[in-house]
Amino acid sequence: MREKNQLDSGLNGTRQLERDMKDNLELLEMAEAEGDQDMITEAETALLGLKDRAAKMELESLLSGEADANDAFLEVNAGAGGTEAQDWALILLRMYTRWAEQHDYKVDLLDETNGEEAGIKSATIQIKGHNAYGWLKSETGVHRLVRISPFDSQARRHTSFSSVSVTPVIDDKINVEINEKDVKVDTFRASGAGGQHVNKTDSAVRFTHIPTGIVVSCQQERSQHKNRAKAWDMLRARIYEMELRKREEAASALEATKTDIGWGHQIRSYVLQPYQMVKDLRTNVETSDSAGVLNGDLDRFLQAALAQRIQGHGDQQAG
Repeated sequence: MREKNQLDSGLNGTRQLERDMKDNLELLEMAEAEGDQDMITEAETALLGLKDRAAKMELESLLSGEADANDAFLEVNAGAGGTEAQDWALILLRMYTRWAEQHDYKVDLLDETNGEEAGIKSATIQIKGHNAYGWLKSETGVHRLVRISPFDSQARRHTSFSSVSVTPVIDDKINVEINEKDVKVDTFRASGAGGQHVNKTDSAVRFTHIPTGIVVSCQQERSQHKNRAKAWDMLRARIYEMELRKREEAASALEATKTDIGWGHQIRSYVLQPYQMVKDLRTNVETSDSAGVLNGDLDRFLQAALAQRIQGHGDQQAG
């Protein structure tokens, strides 16, 4: 049913686009015959809007990876730099949350470790909605911020780094086998929101997959059983995404998809001082509307990254 609904949505969207284009072309033809300049302008503006809609629908039709349609786990980790970096990690988390809400995706906070003074050391959210992973998968990498630090009494300019990791939420159709003997399980008391109930028992869990070094944790629920189930989902997703990425690297050798996130793997720079500029270092897409980007206006970057990946795959197949 989910696949049927997705196909119905795509077909209905295409048919609506065709109807709107036909209606506006007829309106334009009638307006030109009558010499109605206002109506001509209205029809031309509508047709330009249809062009943008068609371009976005074309990109969405190319989200055909085996996990692209799935929900996504998105993890943010503050880099070195203490309070400044932890505040930057919180800003990034807010940016992705707002992007998701603007696209009618649901966001669940699964895990969060607060900074000592401000911000967060790390956090994991689940973004639920059609093509969430497909749109966000190119966001994995290091994000760099340059600004006048609000935590510096001398108002000096600081550079901060945070890493973002995006993995698909995998469903029952995708089988990932994990040997329980390879997983170290730790339980601890949850922190953060939730009142007194949160801290009474060791309900939070942390899994460490020894062969790969992958670590996941969940403290969303008061029940350790529910947190364990969600942590297993997250671990399966991380291992699946790692294998998916290995295959993609072997096929395309795209640098931006490397699993090793180091400070050398910067994908985007956000400059708030001495000028306003957000620039993607892979696609060279840039904008001076840094406030808009940090408020969730990410589509131009996501679309360019997706188009580049598709172009890269196409070039290799042609080669």
